[in-house]
Amino acid sequence: MAPSKLTVTHITTATTIIDIDGITFLTDPFFGPQEGSSYDNTAQLENHDLSQLGLTSPPPPPHLVNTVGPALRLDELPPIDAILLSHEDHIDNLDIEGRKLLDGRKVFTTVEGATNLQPRPGVVGLRPWETITTTIGGKTFHITGTPCKHFPVGEVTGFILETSSFGTHSSGKPNAIWFSGDTVHIDELKEIGKKWHITAALLNLGNATVEFPVGKFKITMDGKDAVRIVREIGADVMIPMHFEGWEHFTEGREELERVFREEGFEERVCWTTPGVPKAVY
Repeated sequence: MAPSKLTVTHITTATTIIDIDGITFLTDPFFGPQEGSSYDNTAQLENHDLSQLGLTSPPPPPHLVNTVGPALRLDELPPIDAILLSHEDHIDNLDIEGRKLLDGRKVFTTVEGATNLQPRPGVVGLRPWETITTTIGGKTFHITGTPCKHFPVGEVTGFILETSSFGTHSSGKPNAIWFSGDTVHIDELKEIGKKWHITAALLNLGNATVEFPVGKFKITMDGKDAVRIVREIGADVMIPMHFEGWEHFTEGREELERVFREEGFEERVCWTTPGVPKAVY
């Protein structure tokens, strides 16, 4: 394991605090005020070409229904040093409340997202496999965008985090952390294991699906996908998230636990309790 200290606090869906030696990253800020809320996702789809989905206009609202509110409110958060935003055009990854956290902070997201979030000077867009070097909380990080295949339109990115205190694995590869973002399994992600040794992989799961006139789309990984990618890249620990709280998720913790048990994978899974910090190492 890397010599740094890693603590994660899952809040809801893909919203998690990643604390690395006291420096805090927040992923995909969703802080919707209450459970049972319906969200019209129409505005987020209006700027995309929907013809490949058999649509001439966005699907009618309500499009997304939240069933579990966040475990922490905005005023209960610790100081946040930077935001890892996998995509800004889906309400369950960035809502109105979550947008309040973007002003005056370093935000890392997609190229498309950085354009849409202008004129915030702290927002940086990453292309797949592009690496930037930045100083956060006095510590130098290398942040690399990883490819995603999510909704049929729009850009999504994952993130590899490296810093010198993570050290180097016995294989000679630098230790790193990976936040997958919203994606299904794609072969291109196997490249991660060739360049980095992943000490902890935070994966957006839930087997989320959406239905359109041309059929049903799977837009996030299921449990078997998660086991497969972790084995392919040789990650030490998997931290499941993004599997509760929305009606379009079809695989919750009970189903995931069964898959991990059947795959003989339980010992490599680090479960969290929403709102409660979990020391990963």
